[in-house]
Amino acid sequence: MLSKDRDTLIVMADDEVKSVVRTGVYNVINAFKKDLASLLLVPSLELEDADNSIRIMRKLSDIEWMCNVLPKMDLMKNFVSDWAAISNQILRIVEDEKLDHVMWGLKLKLIEVTCKVLEAVGYGSVILPAASRVQLLKSWFPYIRKMKPLLDSKGIEENGFPYKMDQDLCQAIEGAIVSLILTLPSNDQADILADWIRSREIGYPDLSEAFEVWCYRTKSAKRRLVEGLDGNSDAVISA
Repeated sequence: MLSKDRDTLIVMADDEVKSVVRTGVYNVINAFKKDLASLLLVPSLELEDADNSIRIMRKLSDIEWMCNVLPKMDLMKNFVSDWAAISNQILRIVEDEKLDHVMWGLKLKLIEVTCKVLEAVGYGSVILPAASRVQLLKSWFPYIRKMKPLLDSKGIEENGFPYKMDQDLCQAIEGAIVSLILTLPSNDQADILADWIRSREIGYPDLSEAFEVWCYRTKSAKRRLVEGLDGNSDAVISA
């Protein structure tokens, strides 16, 4: 289905095929959520090669693969909407104390998949309502900000620790978050940037660019407002 011949393109554009794919995407994501929740029922998660862990990682890899295919079918919005809908449930599970010191591969893969979601929304290939964009960012931004230093410290503590956020991933996430912030209403931007300023010692992601743009836009809006009020005052006086 990934080739670019004419017949393949016709099939990918077929409405019936798209309907089946939408249902499939929804089912895969929700099956992943159910399997993920089952981790909290397992007595011990010290062994990351347990059958249920392997099954969960395979499903998450399938989800990551879908992120590469769905844009070709103009269906990425369906995936983004479904992912956003279960994001808080996913985070409640992976941030449970039972998973504090295990499943690092799962946590990294979640960030990689979420990066694709943030890029799709931040760069405008998927359009979500402002409230959904705010919720998506407020859900994942704190988690990513927390996991980056944790994964870095594990890499320092353990030689050969494989689960690291490499430079390309870090840059991709940072760029997507900056772009996404700048699409939000000004008050929501202010809330997120204020929280970032209070936690700047963490160092990642760097939102300086978003903060500078927000300051410029705020000053420009205030200046236009003052100029508009002055113009109305002059009109009243002239009358």
